This record gives sequence, C-alpha cells and structure tokens, in this order.
Amino acid sequence: MNGDIALTRAEYVHLHRALELPRVIEERMLRLIRQNRVSKWFSGYGQEAIAVGCTWALEAQDVILPLHRNLGVWTTRGVPLKPLFCQLMGRAGGYTKGRDRTFHFGLPSHRIIGMISHLGAMLPVACGVGQAAQLSGEKYVAAVFCGDGATREGDFHEACSLAALWKLPVLFVVENNGYGLSTSTSEALPVEDIALAAAGYGMPGVTVDGNDVLAVARAIRAAASRARADEGPTLLEMKTFRRRGHEEASGTKYVPKDLMAAWADKDPVDRYTRYLSERGIMTTNEIRAVHRTLAEEVKEASEYALEQPIVESTLEREESSAFAQSKRELRVPSGPETEKRYIDAINEALHQAMEADERVLLLGQDVAEYGGVFKASAGLLDRFGHARVRNTPIIESGALGVALGLALEGYHPIVEMQYADFIACGFNQIVNNLATTHYRWGAPVGVTIRAPYGGHIGAGPFHSQCMEAWFCHTPGLKVLVPSTPRDAKGLLLGAIADPNPVLFFEHKHLYRSVHGPVPDAAYEFGFGEARVIRRGHDATIVTYGLGVHWALEETAWQTKTRGAEIEVIDLRTLIPWDRETVLSSIRRTSRLLILHEATMTAGFGAEVAARIVEEGFELLDAPPVRVAALDLPVPFSINLETEIFSAQARLRPALEKLLNY
Repeated sequence: MNGDIALTRAEYVHLHRALELPRVIEERMLRLIRQNRVSKWFSGYGQEAIAVGCTWALEAQDVILPLHRNLGVWTTRGVPLKPLFCQLMGRAGGYTKGRDRTFHFGLPSHRIIGMISHLGAMLPVACGVGQAAQLSGEKYVAAVFCGDGATREGDFHEACSLAALWKLPVLFVVENNGYGLSTSTSEALPVEDIALAAAGYGMPGVTVDGNDVLAVARAIRAAASRARADEGPTLLEMKTFRRRGHEEASGTKYVPKDLMAAWADKDPVDRYTRYLSERGIMTTNEIRAVHRTLAEEVKEASEYALEQPIVESTLEREESSAFAQSKRELRVPSGPETEKRYIDAINEALHQAMEADERVLLLGQDVAEYGGVFKASAGLLDRFGHARVRNTPIIESGALGVALGLALEGYHPIVEMQYADFIACGFNQIVNNLATTHYRWGAPVGVTIRAPYGGHIGAGPFHSQCMEAWFCHTPGLKVLVPSTPRDAKGLLLGAIADPNPVLFFEHKHLYRSVHGPVPDAAYEFGFGEARVIRRGHDATIVTYGLGVHWALEETAWQTKTRGAEIEVIDLRTLIPWDRETVLSSIRRTSRLLILHEATMTAGFGAEVAARIVEEGFELLDAPPVRVAALDLPVPFSINLETEIFSAQARLRPALEKLLNY
C-alpha cells in the first residue's frame, strides 16, 4: 500500500474493523438476495475503502453527503445496525418510516445528509453546508460523494464553481468506479483523470488509489486540513471499480472478465488485511476473529429486521408529514400604515426579516450591489453586508441546492430567481430535493424562493411566463401569489418564517403599477386564506395575481353598464388554497368563473373548477368557466400579447356568457 500514515496500533485495528463491517454486510445482503429474502441491493462491494477511509479520516462534526454505495459512511459513523437494516429492508423501525429506500435520508445526529436519485443533485447542497460553516465561524467541512457519471451533470460544475469562488470548506469525492450503469467511463469522459477538471475552477485536484484505505484517509485529512484553514475546496478522484451490477439484479455481463479479475486482485479489504499481517500489527487469527464477530452481529441485526412487521401508517399521519408544522404565532397587522408600492412592500419585508433574524440570508444573481434586476433588494447589501447578501454566478440549480444545505444547518435562505422563467434550470432541486425532504426524513427546510413572474411588460416568451401550475403539482411545496402590496409584505414575511420550502411569485407588472396602505411594522399572513375583495350575488370570479386587477376593473364595468353585482375572490395562496371561501361564495352566487394569466390547458384554474364541481356541483346553476391565456408562448409584441394572447382579452365575453346562461 502506498498510502502509509502514522497511526497507533489501536487506530490500525479500529480502521480494520471499520473496513470489515461494510464488507460483512455486503456478504450478508448478497446471501439474502440469493435466498430471495430481500429483493434489491445496490452493492459497493470492492469500493469500501473510499466510504470508510473518508469517514474515518474526518471529524465528528464534519458533514457527509453519501450515495447508495457508501454503506461504509453509515457504519463508520456508528449508525446502529438494527434500525439500519430495517431501513435497508423497508421494515418498521427504519429511519424513513417506509417513505424512501436505502440511503435516501439524512441522520442529523450523525451529521449525515442523504441522497436523492438524481445524479449530482447533492453537490450544491454540500456548498450550502460549507457556507453555513463559513458563516458560523465553525471549522467543520462538508464531504460530498458523486460517481464518475455525475461529473457530466450541470450540478457538478455549478457546485465546483461556487465552492472555489467562495472558498467553501467542501471536499468533492468522485468515485470513479469504471461504469455508469452499463456505460464504461471511457465512453462518457474524454479524459482519463477527472481530477484534471479541478484546475478549471482554481482548486486542487488529487487522484487517489480508492482501493487503498490508508491513501484515501491521508488524502482526505490533507484536503480537510486545507479547508479548515480557509483555503477552499478540493476535488478528490478515487480510482476504484464496481465489481457488482448497478443493482444486484442487473448483473455484470457487460464487464470484460479480465478487467473484473484485475480489480479483484486489488480488493481493498484483502489489501489492508495483508498490510496489517505483513507488518505484525494484527495476526491472521485476530483478523479472522474480527470477521467472525462482525458476521454474528450482522446476522443478528439482519434477522431482527426481517422479523419486523411491514411499515404501516394512517392517511392522516402521511398527509400531515408532507410539511413541517410551525408552532409560532403569526404577527397580526397593527400600527401606522403608509402608502407603498408593491415592490416597496417586498423590499420592506426583506429588510425586516433580516433585521429580526441574523440567520436570514439572500442569495441570487445581481442581488447585492445592483439590488436585483428589478431593485427589489436595493439597500440590503449596505445594511447587512456581503456575508448575508450574496451575488451568485448564473447557477439556478446550484443556488437552490446551496439554500437546501443552509436550511439543513439552521439558516433561512431566500433565493431570488432573476426571472421566474429561469426557474426551469433549478426545477429538479425544487421538486425532487427541497419539496420531498421533510416527508422523507423529517427535516424542516425553510427556504423561500422569490420568483418575479408574469407578462404585460412586452418582454417576450422567456421573460413573461406564468408557471405556477408546474409547481402546484408538487407535494411538499407551498405556492404564494400576492396581488397587493399589503399581501406581498405579509405573505413574504410569512414565507420566510415558515419551516417549509415556499415559492413566492411576485408580479413584475405590479411592482410599480399598484400601491396601497401597508402597515409599517412587521406582520405575517397565514396561508390558505383567500380574501373576498368585492361582494356580489350574480356570479363569483376566483383569481389571483394580476387577474385580481383585471377582475376588479371588469366587475366595476359590469355593475355600471348592466347592474350586475359580481363577487371577486383573491386566492392569494395556491398551495394551500381556500376551497371553503370559494364554496361559501358559490352558495350565494351559483355561478363560477376562474381567471388566471397563465395558459389554459392544465392551468391552476382546472384544479379549482374540478374541485368545486366535485364538492359543490349542486350549488351551481351554470357550468364553471375558465378564462386564461392562449396555449402559446408569450408573444413579444405588446399588442399581440394584450389583444390576442392575454386572458384579459377574453374576460368580458366569457363573463357575459356565464351571466346569461
């Protein structure tokens, strides 16, 4: 072995046990699969030195973000075997209560953050953990694992770029194990050494023999020492080989036999035990005794897990687990009020939230000196400094991943999308990472995503979209769409204080075109509470955002010209949305029109119409009517948008048809 480091005999022995334990579990799981007692296993057989060496070399306060072949992270961190096996086998007593598989969960008590299946997604999360360490002044590091295939993903490059730029204490551990499922690394990469990529980000890149546990430990200690000295991240490429299938059922027929044999000769457990034996650190009998003892412990734990019942739950328990519950009381509006524009109310909310809690941070493109492209964050940098108001590179996915890492470390990050249209670049982080975390393993994720959205500013198809319906289909995510300055401030402060991911859509056209009285003091509005902003008895218009202003303008015209009194409801929040207020209104009016700026097909109006028909069909004297934009990209020409594309152009005839039904 070429990775000798100076250890005491006790340390050598401890490392041997740590390396043997995941191998013994691997052997047990493979035996249980052959016996048809378990159905699936993602094996890390032959790669154990990386997970074990990394974890063993790090300190207890360091955070590790492993993958599904990094069993050695969990065992080396001392995770109890019985609940761990319950988790692996999907039995009662596991860590995710049957809600996710194998290692897709975090264990805060052991400073482990679990993975999602999407390659590379956890790399920016590690940057958020590293930023939290930097902000707190604590000298812990984040070590995040990815495979060779994931280094082709955008998240890898976004994370490396940001970590190097901010000198974050992050160790990027790349397990180059030869294959991404059945595609060899040589077919996916134009270079042999992934560590070469580090130079492009201005960080060190180290290639390590990943089957030499001492070499792994030595490299990790050096990189961690550098990170603790505020010298930034390191990219560590661990050369190893996957000797089992992508998952056990897939087999390895695509691997040349001579290649498999060559790597079998480099087995990390055999190499380390030979090393110990040749140097007289442990005898052969001592080594065998450790293996036998561990085999008994593992067999006992696995049999215990197999005897546990399947996971059971209730509808109420599952539904209540999608979101973390807040125990704090809302601050009600009070005191003097000042006339404010929509954008001023948002800016004031940001100031007050950051003044009240130093854990509140703002991240995004151009949010610092420039004050955001719409100037919504103007003045924040001068008041709170660069540590809490940070420009990010153009990395939507990376910034959202950072926010998740910060939230898991107790911060309350706000991420500003430059335009809501660009949120598509961070879609995976929102819907698969942020939104699922609490349901899967119970961690609160207090992240607020501010998204300037909407049209009627002549900005064309990529700066004018209304994509709220994309996200209303995502369990675990709250979606807010304020239409007034008063609501904008109260809902934004509520979002920042909420322990869940909240997507806050703020309308660009409303920023400077609407104003109204807003309490000067901080206050919060609860979610799922619609507001009746105009009373009537002839029909009900349900809307939100810019649609509220269209509805008020149209209903005033209808009253003046034909005497119709139409009720207007501003939903304000879409997830959750207030069905009871809508149903109560329909009991009086018997007619329903749903209006929104977004395109028609599968828009949020379809959800409202369907729910009301299901729950209040007998209250209706006419079919519900939806009024929305055409199913087209938003045109650039303002007259094409307002006169043809826009829902506003079809509101009057649709409303009159409803009234005349």
